[in-house]
Amino acid sequence: MSQGSENKPAATTLSIPSGDVTLAADAYGDPADTPVVLLHGGGQTRHSWGSTAADLGAKGWYAITVDLRGHGESSWSPDGYYGLDRFAGDVIEIVEYLGRPPVLVGASLGGVSSLAAIGHRPELALGLVLVDVSPFLQPKGTSRIREFMMAHAETGFGSLEEAADAVAAYVPHRPRPKNLEGLKKNLRFRDGRWYWHWDPKFLAEPYQPVQRDPLIDPARLGAAARDLRLPTLLVRGGESDVLSVDDAKRFIELVPHAEFATVVGAHHMVAGDDNAVFEDVLDDFLERRIRSRLKLFAS
Repeated sequence: MSQGSENKPAATTLSIPSGDVTLAADAYGDPADTPVVLLHGGGQTRHSWGSTAADLGAKGWYAITVDLRGHGESSWSPDGYYGLDRFAGDVIEIVEYLGRPPVLVGASLGGVSSLAAIGHRPELALGLVLVDVSPFLQPKGTSRIREFMMAHAETGFGSLEEAADAVAAYVPHRPRPKNLEGLKKNLRFRDGRWYWHWDPKFLAEPYQPVQRDPLIDPARLGAAARDLRLPTLLVRGGESDVLSVDDAKRFIELVPHAEFATVVGAHHMVAGDDNAVFEDVLDDFLERRIRSRLKLFAS
């Protein structure tokens, strides 16, 4: 469960070099503790994990939230390319920066990037948590996300109210926030308008069905999943239109040792829809499968 705000550690800002970009990150907790790296979904920023990371820091983990390339305060790819290999390479560089294997927690884009990185470097992580993502996804759901993201990518919004209206239409199951200050973490103000806090070239290439999406490679990601040997958890939003129950079953068939949890009532952005339940699921996994294992090896 979430800790009281008075017990939460303050964030320390980090700059992580990764090839042709620099990644912006926030760290919570004691650097000597076991690291947990939290990676957001496409179009989001590291702030989507801020509350969870602060809670983890208060519970004895070293939690790091990172803006993926082209997002938030991280650099944009100089050549405008945002393929799965680039994101996976950034995950590897993040771990190299830490100097020891972390638990990787990835939502959507952050999840496939983590899975692809582990497929290249199996020893990279202590554990893997995939949040509403797997090698197999529903094209209708991913298309809906893309359509929302691209609708205002070039034109932006005339006001925060206008941006809030667009978000409310996209996630009608959530109450529209009365305080719009939080939106500023996901927007840039430029030339009198508000623009999403990510590079439009991230989704600029002509769209293909999910099986040919440059960020979703079922063959590559399926092979990486099949070779997983580390503690693994797949979390699905009970109302998700991106990861179906059958998609989750296919993943578990590939990774029989993986655990599976459903956050009832949550949609694709699981932590944003029900952070308290998500954190309970994450805490349980980290304590049982990671912390207890480390204590066993240390004894």
